[in-house]
This record gives sequence, structure tokens and C-alpha cells, in this order.
Amino acid sequence: MKSSVDPSSCAPGFRGLPVRCDFLPSASFSPTQQPISGREPLVFLPGPFANEAPNGKLYLKQCEQMTLTRRQKRMCRREPGLAETLRESVRLSLLECRYQFRNERWNCSMDGRASLLKRGFKETAFLLAVSSAALTHALAKACSSGRMERCTCDDSPGLQHREAWQWGVCGDNLKYSTKFLKKFLGQKRVSKDLRAQIDAHNINVGTRAVKSGLKTTCKCHGVSGSCAVRTCWKQLSPFHDTGNLLKYRYDTAVRVHSITNAATGETELAGPRRYSNTGPRPRPTELVFLEESPSFCRPSRYSPGTAGRTCSKDTSCSSLCCGRGYNTALRLTTLSCHCQVRWCCHVECETCVREEEVYTCKKH
Repeated sequence: MKSSVDPSSCAPGFRGLPVRCDFLPSASFSPTQQPISGREPLVFLPGPFANEAPNGKLYLKQCEQMTLTRRQKRMCRREPGLAETLRESVRLSLLECRYQFRNERWNCSMDGRASLLKRGFKETAFLLAVSSAALTHALAKACSSGRMERCTCDDSPGLQHREAWQWGVCGDNLKYSTKFLKKFLGQKRVSKDLRAQIDAHNINVGTRAVKSGLKTTCKCHGVSGSCAVRTCWKQLSPFHDTGNLLKYRYDTAVRVHSITNAATGETELAGPRRYSNTGPRPRPTELVFLEESPSFCRPSRYSPGTAGRTCSKDTSCSSLCCGRGYNTALRLTTLSCHCQVRWCCHVECETCVREEEVYTCKKH
């Protein structure tokens, strides 16, 4: 089954993170298929080793088509595997964002995305975090799969990289990906601008979320799996786990303001004023925002609103429809039923039709 994303849901990048999706995801790619042209759905291509150039000079065209800064395009042209990795990070962040907010008033719609990114909402914080997390994750995976020329497996002791690929124990290179991300985004020193500090903080929250999912995995070697020799390597958790963590960070995000450090004179972030004029500094793992979000109930420059959205009568219609109520319609769906196993190794099913109710939010 293929997974696709609507091509109309593409938008320009923000704060140096690649969020344009000229290339969109599909489920699989076979080497026997025709070579990619650069316009078909994005895939996780089988990784060549470092001395192989993927798809000739196609990556140069892909670099130019992405919404990147001039410096980022130079980096993209120097690394043949980077263009595919950037596209994969867009796919990861877009699909995960849509999944996490599928039952929310703001459902990660691309409509109004440009205006949203200019504000300091919680939604902006999540977008920055999930995009940086996706790029960190995709880079680490690209290194371990051999699709990047300038990096390879993580520093697994006692293993040559070719041997690691042979045994399937090539660790995800998170160390390289985090270092590369800072260079790619041009993060050098702390800015005095409040909004820039908030964005940098939320980008780092995304990277930290990926790091928290790094685990040690071991594999036994020896006669009959006796584990006489054990090889261990670092492996990232599925990106969906990172998405769950970032959604929790979104739900518990902290509104901040700026203060001046009396000792250094530097502008710093501070949390809610409770018992003092300064307030505690936000933790490195907390998402932060500057202003309260709109309701997202009606169409605006930030979202298309919730009219026409499908909802669940028992769990989400009340919140999603913003008190306007919902329409009920009947829909016929087909599904496999009465399945039986036939000798040998064959399953026969009947096609059944089921009537179900569908609820959509009213416009007025």
C-alpha cells in the first residue's frame, strides 16, 4: 500500500529548516523500476556506499529546487546524499505533524503556514522542533545506511564500517548529524533578538528529543547463537516515538518573556512571573512560545478553520466544531469478511458492504 501526501500541501522553508516538499513520499522503490526523474514521490532509496554517486548528477538539480539559503545549497551540492536526506526529513516531519494534530483544531495544515511561522505561537514552536528532529533523525539514518559520502556508522569499537554493514550493526550516527545540523542552520552564537532565541531554543528541543531515543542494541555471534561474541551499536527509536514526545512538549509548552541578565547585560528567556519579576528560565527540554495562539475555529491567515472537518461524535466533535455543531451523513464502505484459509497457503475472502455514520463540523 502506498503512502502519499497531497502535492498542494507544500510550503517554503523557515528559519533555515527545509520544509518545502517538492518531492513527496511513497512506500517502496525497487531497483528494477525506472530511475527516478526528480518529480516522482520521495522514497528511502537503497543506500550506495561512499564511493558511489547516487543517480548521477540528479542531486544537483534537487538542491536547486529546494528552498534553501545560498550557503545551504553549496553544502547540498558538495554532499550527493544530502538532497535525498533533506527530502526524507520533510516527509518525516510533515506526516508526523499531521498525525499528532489529527484531532486538534489546528491539524498541521499547510494553508496559512507562512503567516503562522512569522508568529510566536505554540504551533510555531512545534513546527521548528519537529523539523529539526526529523532532519537530525534522517541524517543519522542516512549515515548508517551509507547514503552520505562524508559520514558513516557511529564509532562502533572494533568494527570496520564495511563489516558493520555486512553484519547489519551499523549504528545511527547521531554525533555527526547533530554537528552537521548546527553547521547547516548556521547556529554559532546566541542572538540578542528574543524571537531568534526562542526559535533556537525550540530547534534544540527537537534535537534533544531525538537524542533521548538513542538506545544501545546488541547482536550475538557464535555457534548456534551462543553469544560467544557480542556486538553492540547505537540505534535511534522510531521517529513516531520522537513525535509523541514532542506532542507532549507542545501540550506542556511554557510562555516566555525576555529579561536582562544584570551580571552580563545579555538578554535571556524567562518563564511565567509567579513569585518574582524574572521567573524561572525554561528547561532545555521545554518548548517555549511568545504569544497565545488563535482559536483556529474560523478561516484566517493562519489556518482554514475547522468547517467540514471529520470528527468523532464521542471524543472530538465538541472541541473541533467550536460549538457550531456537526452534520451526520451515512457512508457505504467495503471491507474483506468471512475469510477462509484454503489449502495450501491461500486466503479467500468475501467483500462486505457496511454502512457507517460520518460526522463533519458545520460552517455556521
